[in-house]
Amino acid sequence: MNDLQLAFSPLLPWPALGLLAVIVLAVLALAIRLGQKGAGFRAAGLALLLAAMLDPALLREQREPQKSVVAVVLDHSDSQNIGHRNEQAEEARRNLEEALKKFPDVETRFVTVGTATEGTLLFSALTEALKDVPPDRIGAAILVTDGLVHDIPSQAAALGFKAPVHALITGKENERDRRIELIEAPRFGVVGKDQILRIKVVDSAGGSNSAPIEVRRDGETVAARRAPVGEIVEIPVHIEHGGPNVVEVETPVVEGELTDIDNKAIVVVEGVRDRLKVLLVSGEPHPGERSWRNLLRADANVELVHFTILRPPEKVDGAPASELSLIAFPTADLFGRKINDFDLIIFDRYSNQTLLPSVYFDNIAAFVEKGGAFLAAVGPDYATLGGLYYSPLSNILPARPSGALYEQAFRARVSKEGEKHPVTRGLEGSRATPPAWGEWFRQVDASVLKGDPILTGANDKPLLVLSHEGKGRVALLLTDQLWLWARGYEGGGPHVDLMRRLAHWLMKEPDLEEEALRAVAHGHEIMVERQSLGEQTPSVEVIAPSGARDTLAMEAREPGLARASLVAKETGLYRVESKGLSALVNIGPENPREFREIASTTEKLKPLTEATGGTVRRLATPSGEVHIPRIVEMRDANLFGGADWIGLRQSSASTLKGVETSPLGLGLSPLLAFLGIILFSWTWEGRS
Repeated sequence: MNDLQLAFSPLLPWPALGLLAVIVLAVLALAIRLGQKGAGFRAAGLALLLAAMLDPALLREQREPQKSVVAVVLDHSDSQNIGHRNEQAEEARRNLEEALKKFPDVETRFVTVGTATEGTLLFSALTEALKDVPPDRIGAAILVTDGLVHDIPSQAAALGFKAPVHALITGKENERDRRIELIEAPRFGVVGKDQILRIKVVDSAGGSNSAPIEVRRDGETVAARRAPVGEIVEIPVHIEHGGPNVVEVETPVVEGELTDIDNKAIVVVEGVRDRLKVLLVSGEPHPGERSWRNLLRADANVELVHFTILRPPEKVDGAPASELSLIAFPTADLFGRKINDFDLIIFDRYSNQTLLPSVYFDNIAAFVEKGGAFLAAVGPDYATLGGLYYSPLSNILPARPSGALYEQAFRARVSKEGEKHPVTRGLEGSRATPPAWGEWFRQVDASVLKGDPILTGANDKPLLVLSHEGKGRVALLLTDQLWLWARGYEGGGPHVDLMRRLAHWLMKEPDLEEEALRAVAHGHEIMVERQSLGEQTPSVEVIAPSGARDTLAMEAREPGLARASLVAKETGLYRVESKGLSALVNIGPENPREFREIASTTEKLKPLTEATGGTVRRLATPSGEVHIPRIVEMRDANLFGGADWIGLRQSSASTLKGVETSPLGLGLSPLLAFLGIILFSWTWEGRS
């Protein structure tokens, strides 16, 4: 293709040439006014001189037309796996490839798009594929998708080019899908309190007026009800424990529904504890009392109520009560009306004094059975008939005193069970022989009736015993000399770590359960941890979202602790099971944007395609066959599509290959013409 153009290369600057032209015109005007003969010839000569000084030339450009670029974006996201959508997309790709080959002036670029965290991003991929193409070379963009696109520009100008966008939609018309839509879901919740989930059941086909829903927490059904379709429903969920609480809301599949993949919504609520309310009752003043109080007050999350009984009823010394106590001991409030306000009750060297009637001990036992926690750190009184064991608390105390009391130097040791128990496993100094901590000098001899002795002391007798009672927990420390570690005697010991772990175990923290199953996702890798006090690690089975099962070979890492991992091949909620325990772990987003809507649609892309002059239509005919519309090339137009055709905009862009220059102002011919006019003018004027 050749383009012919006239170009100038002036010998003087344009302002100088303009000034010269003005002078010439002024002189010519004066000559004409004076009636001088030959003025016209002079004007012609001067005009020819000015033209020569402009140095005109003919430029002949040799250009090669550039091809139009047509981008075909293929949606291979997860929603395309439903039904025959992927097969339709692949057949459309083959047909488009064959059809576009017939246009020698069209360059075709195929782009395949998968699923991103934000959903299906076709237009981001389109922009990336055309970033090296000038806007005037873009002929069209053809999208092969189910219409569920999550980055559709709000305006056509945001595309960066003026060419039609055509959408070929996979799937079938009037597809039915019912789904759970999360409107509001908390990420954190206080343990023991209810959190409100706000959900909506959406049915693309309308369907019935209500739908059944089931709510599960950590795999256990906690609610079942019917929810009006299309209306927001509030569901209270009780936060049972600290750490992740996996909540599922599910509605069953209805007849004719595409898939059940979006019939479930998952929310992971992180359980956090409110301030831990502790009641500490010291039976008498002693050196360890301050250690308990300091330890509990050092934790900002602990709300402590502490009472010390300065004078038990059997002690008569004549001192008035006003000199011994600032306030009366509120037994009726603490152990009656308000006992359930506490999370943990600690008896520090409290014996079976007549200060508390038996009914209050019964209240403490009931408090534990219902889920409360009780810790007793006992002294010599526990070995006598006045000890706590010989009170109504005997039903919940895990060790019975023999009546003997060891008063000798000994070092606490982690027992065989304690090596596996999270409360004492790995305590600093425990693995040395003897343990690298200070000695104690008093211990009550007792035999374990239930629970696990995790520390032993003098003569290898139980020193710290833990047990489960109903829904609650009990810890019994058979010495009153923990304070020696706090004071740093002989180097002290890990009293802070031990007591903190013990309190968290009493509060049922998941990380300190002696029988536990945990699963954590790191990308697509699932890390499984099995905690057990048994001799052999129980087997662990992993159930994929599709129902496929896989048995994990657990590898012992520490006493009582085994781990294993596997790479997840599916996205969704995995269930891990082992000997009555279960754990849930989600791979990928909890509620993927890709599956919030499943039914294919032409409506989402319609505004954009119409704004660019393009079209949107379904690929499948009523009979199920894939039909590609006829493709035609067009110059600029307002509409690039019809009932059975789609148009491509032809590119007007070209590449410059070379330039030929033919001067017009300089050379022999212009020079002879100029001299001839001057000679003729001179001769004419001479004769006149």
